[in-house]
Amino acid sequence: MSDVVVYTTPTCGYCHQVKQYLSQRGVTFTERDVAADPQAAAEMVRLSGQRGVPVIVMDSQVVVGFDRPRLDELLASGRAAPPRLGLSVADASSIARKRGGGASNGAYVGRVKSLSLGDKAGLAKGDVIIQLAGQPIQNADELEAAASALSRGQRFILVFLRDGQEISAQVTP
Repeated sequence: MSDVVVYTTPTCGYCHQVKQYLSQRGVTFTERDVAADPQAAAEMVRLSGQRGVPVIVMDSQVVVGFDRPRLDELLASGRAAPPRLGLSVADASSIARKRGGGASNGAYVGRVKSLSLGDKAGLAKGDVIIQLAGQPIQNADELEAAASALSRGQRFILVFLRDGQEISAQVTP
């Protein structure tokens, strides 16, 4: 998810629950305190027609109150396209067979696009990705499936092998 704004007040219990809920799901958001910022209060009323908080705006969709089913729906729908890693990969097992050894499971990195998430994670040609966001990666297809389940703004851990050494990198799209 990108462009998530949460309109809150300091004393609103549901506001605290919404912020905790989003944080637990790795969703980054901007908090606007309508009690301290009259401009934010006017913006919230204009967007939602409501004076009560919380009001959550996700990719121009307005959610009034802590409506967990609606938030789940928006998060699951992936209105924002999942982040792209910027990699060309192959099954590590097929590369290992060709070269006569090395890692047999994982996604072998053949190319890393400059300034991509893969580049920011420190990946290089020849690395083998073995885990993405807690999901073990056995081959290139599993990497693609795990990457497609990611959301923009969702922090994740990428684990890869380089010269036999396991390396972990935290990435935020």
